[in-house]
Amino acid sequence: MQFGIFTVGDVTPDPTTGRVPSEAERIKAMVAIADKAEEVGLDVFATGEHHNPPFVPSSPTTMLGYVAARTEKLILSTATTLITTNDPVKIAEDFAMLQHLADGRVDLMMGRGNTAPVYPWFGKDIRDGIDLAIENYHLLHRLWREDVVDWEGRFRTPLQSFTATPRPLDGVPPFVWHGSIRSPEIAEQAAYYGDGFFANHIFWPKEHFQRLISLYRRRYEHYGHGSADQAIVGLGGQVFMRKNSQDAVREFRPYFDNAPVYGHGPSLEEFTAETPLTVGSPQQVIDKTLTFRDSFGDYQRQLFLMDHAGLPLKTVLEQIDMLGEEVVPVLRREFEALRPAHVPATAPTHASRITQEAR
Repeated sequence: MQFGIFTVGDVTPDPTTGRVPSEAERIKAMVAIADKAEEVGLDVFATGEHHNPPFVPSSPTTMLGYVAARTEKLILSTATTLITTNDPVKIAEDFAMLQHLADGRVDLMMGRGNTAPVYPWFGKDIRDGIDLAIENYHLLHRLWREDVVDWEGRFRTPLQSFTATPRPLDGVPPFVWHGSIRSPEIAEQAAYYGDGFFANHIFWPKEHFQRLISLYRRRYEHYGHGSADQAIVGLGGQVFMRKNSQDAVREFRPYFDNAPVYGHGPSLEEFTAETPLTVGSPQQVIDKTLTFRDSFGDYQRQLFLMDHAGLPLKTVLEQIDMLGEEVVPVLRREFEALRPAHVPATAPTHASRITQEAR
């Protein structure tokens, strides 16, 4: 099973000191987090894509290319690639280039994002969001698999005898996840192509995401990619740990209370009861994460959000140390013991897909 870190790259004041990191500090902190993820034996580092303050990761492939040069094993991914507002041709070429630089350690997650103004900034209409996601990915899928593409659609100029360069490494495109927090159409899209489905269930109760994942699994089987329990599922989560759970709650509370997304709303206790957020000891993180299998079935990737809400880099790196040393080894062992033999243990990698293509 793959475990890793995802970051949204927010620049948020530390509520305990009032200090705001510069954009340069925040960008370099994200790189340090990726370095630490590899150091402690995690599998994946994923960055979001945003084009508005207070976020900095507007160019994910630039960051991931830099991280690729500093790491050897880490799978480099996006937590969102905006399939609605990015040109599919540019996505095809940028990520193929990244594949070559990273020796195949690349996948990506398609999403529509959660910032409405991004649509007009890139010349699009938010009312076309779902249609853009469907059409743009159809084109991207072809660009990676056909050497010469003729294309005509609703949302971009036609292509005539076009070849995206470079071609995917070894002729194998990056593995794609489709991320959604609310749209059954995206679950259907992931199932149609036999791609992965990532439910970033960090804000809403599990029942909502159970419906989306169940739909994806049923349709994955319908389209002939395998049985429903063999569908490739990823989950998001949030944790804050200290050796003593009371210390964890006391330290994290001001960050939670003032967080840009969920601050000034439900209490920390209410939020941890209703969502995957776990604030406590490493054992409490293990216990709660293991319950995800009960809710969603066997799954292949678990990513944790740890560097948000103004938490200082030193604290985040301590969290990743605990995750890698005390939590993930236990989760790997426990999840593997429960997984049926016919269910994939991990998401497809470049190496595994080359093997599959050769069969």
